[in-house]
Amino acid sequence: MSFALIQPRTLSEALDALAEHGDEAKVMAGGTALNLMLQQRLIAPDVLVDVARLPGLDAIQEQNGSPHGSLHIGALVTLRDIELSPLVNDRWPGLARACREVGNVRIRNQATLGGNLAEADYASDPPAMLLALDARVIVQNASASRTIPLADFFYGFYTTALEPDELITGVVVPGLPASTRMTYLKFKTRSSEDRPTLGVAAVGTFEDGICTDLRVAVGAASEIPQRLPDVEALAAGQPLADELVAEIAEGYAAQIETLDDLRGSAWYRSQMIRTHVRRAVEEIRNGDR
Repeated sequence: MSFALIQPRTLSEALDALAEHGDEAKVMAGGTALNLMLQQRLIAPDVLVDVARLPGLDAIQEQNGSPHGSLHIGALVTLRDIELSPLVNDRWPGLARACREVGNVRIRNQATLGGNLAEADYASDPPAMLLALDARVIVQNASASRTIPLADFFYGFYTTALEPDELITGVVVPGLPASTRMTYLKFKTRSSEDRPTLGVAAVGTFEDGICTDLRVAVGAASEIPQRLPDVEALAAGQPLADELVAEIAEGYAAQIETLDDLRGSAWYRSQMIRTHVRRAVEEIRNGDR
């Protein structure tokens, strides 16, 4: 296998390369997934555009343009950086927890958030948590940039809204009230470093024991991570009594069309959705963050 390797020094040069080569090119950052695909000859690009050293895309910053301050994560920030970030652990601890669940520390030290999202691997941990957090993906080509809600970013197996000439440059996570709690639960069937059979992210805001906002996202159970707004709405203005929590869990188990793979059958995944959605919602109901 042979290909041309382009190592741009600036974002502008990278975008020009993608504009020139389009579908013939693949972007490489951490390379944790791309290298495996190349070795197994699952892909055969004519051009590799190595963006790992582009300046300005490796920062985690709080932006104060919203009432509670939003989080901006550059596309080249590693999952390990997110896992260890004091800011993320303080304000968005569920995201730090989801990144901590990915593979092992060697993978997390190499894998970037932008690469994780661009790959659109259905069995991945961060996307479900980011979906529950209403995150937005910033993408750019040589002439313009646009922002895509994560809910609209994933199309299916390894397929996203990215155009061939576009590059993810960052992710924005909205700020949340101080009374918001969040968690991420990963269920795996084989080894401690295995990819998830199921991942459940839950985010809830509470006032005097009443849930004012609930978001639950389920990942690794179907082609793309999913939220069910009609089921989430059951919690609005309600205390999360056991019966209501069970109804929410049942709604997710019934409505998500699960898939079969080596980690579990569709039937088994549906049962695990019921169990882990209930556990995740109970955890944020009972916990402090």
